[in-house]
Amino acid sequence: MPTPHRSSAEARLEAQRLGPLQLRVAFICTLAQMFDGYDITSIGMAVPSLSAAWHIPGPAFANTFVMSSVGIMVGALASGPAGDRLGRKPVLIASLIFLAVSSLACVYATSIPQLIMWRFVTGIGIGGIMPATVALTSDYVPERLRAPIVMVIFTGNPLGGFLGGQIIARLLPHFGWPVIFWLGGLLPLALIPVILFWLPESPRFLLARGRMTTRTERLLQTLNIEPNATGVGGRTVHEVDVSTGNPIAGLFRDGLATTTVFVWILYFANLLSIYLISYWLPTVLNLSGLSPADSVFAASLMSAGPLLSVFAMAPLARHFGPQRVLAVMLSTGVIVIAAVGLANPPHDLLLLAIFLMGCCTVGSMTGINGMTAALYPARVRTTGMGWALGIGRLGGIGGPWLGGVLLTAGWPPRQIFLCACVTALIGTFCVVMLHIVKRRREVQGVPRLA
Repeated sequence: MPTPHRSSAEARLEAQRLGPLQLRVAFICTLAQMFDGYDITSIGMAVPSLSAAWHIPGPAFANTFVMSSVGIMVGALASGPAGDRLGRKPVLIASLIFLAVSSLACVYATSIPQLIMWRFVTGIGIGGIMPATVALTSDYVPERLRAPIVMVIFTGNPLGGFLGGQIIARLLPHFGWPVIFWLGGLLPLALIPVILFWLPESPRFLLARGRMTTRTERLLQTLNIEPNATGVGGRTVHEVDVSTGNPIAGLFRDGLATTTVFVWILYFANLLSIYLISYWLPTVLNLSGLSPADSVFAASLMSAGPLLSVFAMAPLARHFGPQRVLAVMLSTGVIVIAAVGLANPPHDLLLLAIFLMGCCTVGSMTGINGMTAALYPARVRTTGMGWALGIGRLGGIGGPWLGGVLLTAGWPPRQIFLCACVTALIGTFCVVMLHIVKRRREVQGVPRLA
């Protein structure tokens, strides 16, 4: 395939410097990821307390986990094409509104069916935030730094889960389970005005739309792009890499089909591992003898792991390649998960194992997101991320469901996590295959898509 022509605008976007504007976009998107990560884990944190308050066994809440993941799948699949066609910023704001309203509604739930309904809506918001923040950040960072910066902003997701768990562990004994959902609703509401006034739309989307306002012109000038460049007929023209046809079909054109298939399997396998463990970990620890507050505290350490691993992974990925680093992390995760499932370590060693499990599973997910953002060209990047996350949510649906089935069947609580060893091996295989596909494309002279 011949090397595609890049216009001056596209070339400047791909080679832009990392300045205050780019850092502001990355910071606000990281905040959105933090609130997103908190709301993913909020239902898991709430179940031990809800089980006691409503006198319902923990496995009975399995469908709240499942429908959360169904909502995430719906939100991710819808937000990808919407972001490529309508803009990243409107999708992000709409997703935060879904998140805030549904989380506050959970405060007033009085039965599992009500909780299931509102957690489905929460999932739609969660699913929409992820691809929108990744695509928007990718449009504001240079090509050479895209993968590591996307990895860094995705640390907001586990950071939100970790800090939220630490805060809830202290508030829960005093205010009860509703405080979990109050916090999950008010934080996204507070972020919406920040996004409205300080987060710009994607420069590619603004250039493709062609309607220049004073604010748009100032933004483009900051990016060293002449807003009034003219073409035939005196019309403002900028050739940028944006979607012009069906963005979903674009995932299978230009040599991307094999990449897309392995990316989807990878997301499915790794998200099944993550959601099986993260949704059920507080309940499993509670069934193992810890109090609800102590269970939330211990489970939050799983979200702390990626905060360390991602900063080690980003420079290693630049030196050795993201596929090699991810393969090592995922295969190490098999060993750690097996240790948690089969051994009965003392409390402190259990906390360390949970931390390491987060490094290998959730931490690898941040690397997978960064790698995927670099694999897809700008014109289908939001769709590529959205559909990868959406297909992956099938694993996110299956993981919580599988955990509930195994607990109901009488499996020892910690041994339900052994299923994640299998999916971690599948993920390792997919990462190796993506590396092989990438090398073949380079050998054949196909330009790297980033």
